[in-house]
Amino acid sequence: MKVLYFLVSILALASVSFAYDPSPLQDFCVAIKDPKDGVFVNGKFCKDPALVKAEDFFKHIDPGNPVNALGSQVTPVFVDQLFGLNTLGISLARIDFAPKGLNPPHIHPRGTEILTVLEGTLYVGFVTSNQDKNRLFTKVLNKGDVFVFPIGLIHFQLNVGYGNAVAIAGLSSQNPGVITIANALFKSNPPISDEVLTKAFQVDKSIIDYLQGQTWYDNN
Repeated sequence: MKVLYFLVSILALASVSFAYDPSPLQDFCVAIKDPKDGVFVNGKFCKDPALVKAEDFFKHIDPGNPVNALGSQVTPVFVDQLFGLNTLGISLARIDFAPKGLNPPHIHPRGTEILTVLEGTLYVGFVTSNQDKNRLFTKVLNKGDVFVFPIGLIHFQLNVGYGNAVAIAGLSSQNPGVITIANALFKSNPPISDEVLTKAFQVDKSIIDYLQGQTWYDNN
């Protein structure tokens, strides 16, 4: 009898271990009652394995052009750019920086990022959550250095060298998503209420109007 109870307990624990919700692979996926009205699943539909070829897993990346207001260009290789990444839980991006170029504060809502510097010198950092009192962790990285940005935390990279810089970012999702903080707050569609932003930032409405009137560049 003790053996039977032991086996039942093991099976119960096993069922709990495997009962979990899948991680989202896009901003939202609203349920519907009739599958025929659906447009896509959590992720991408799969190609017939018999039709898969080597090219499905291959992509060439050219250097990005960082000549813009931010001085940086992100070239993503997510599942939308490389279909072979579907269901594999990884992706990457190449980031090119002009001198003093910035990859502005942003988050990846669905992925942790690990950054490797290929050329140049970058000042990088991330800010922890409110519960951790918004601590700032920073580091100056040189060629060959690696730094990790935990999932969902605001982070940035600034070229502090005298020449161009290049980095490769690996991400723990086929579609990690990107939310650039300034763009989300001051370039949302439709705009966020002045009342919300003036109270949140404790500034006059004229400042919010000025910020909302700026051209917020997207380097992705």
